Amino acid sequence: MQITKAKTEDLAEIMEIYGRARVFMQEHGNPSQWKEGYPSTELVKKDLENGELYVCREGQDLAGVFMFSMKPDPCYERIEAGAWKNDRPYGVMHRMASAGKVRGVASFCLDWCYARCGNVRGDTHRENTVMQQVFEKNGFERCGIIYVEDGSPRIAYQRQKEAQADAFAAKE
Repeated sequence: MQITKAKTEDLAEIMEIYGRARVFMQEHGNPSQWKEGYPSTELVKKDLENGELYVCREGQDLAGVFMFSMKPDPCYERIEAGAWKNDRPYGVMHRMASAGKVRGVASFCLDWCYARCGNVRGDTHRENTVMQQVFEKNGFERCGIIYVEDGSPRIAYQRQKEAQADAFAAKE
């Protein structure tokens, strides 16, 4: 598999992948996380224009899509029922969806994000047990609860390099 920045010509297929992901979530006990057509075409185009939309390819086929940014996420400023692992700059992955054709796409994408910065945050809905399992099997730890733009809660996750954690602890 290979990760590249998404291109405008990928947009129709990306939106199909997101549509299939919504159906998958509904069929697997998560009917409310991506409701009403989320993510919208406008949001996906914004990710594309910002250079933060990525695709995972298996050969020539799109196997998955996600947003990755190294900018602080405003929704992560406040965390309840826990704390972030550190306050250092981080990458964030959002809107991960697999085309359902290749196993291990989400793990591959999370590893790619982690390789970029060694400090990655993410979040998911309490009903999204599939993504919770993906985060946890890939070394992410639950940190608490954050709230997204519409005010709904999400389980916050973070993975940091151990060397960074040790260096951070030594400075305290």
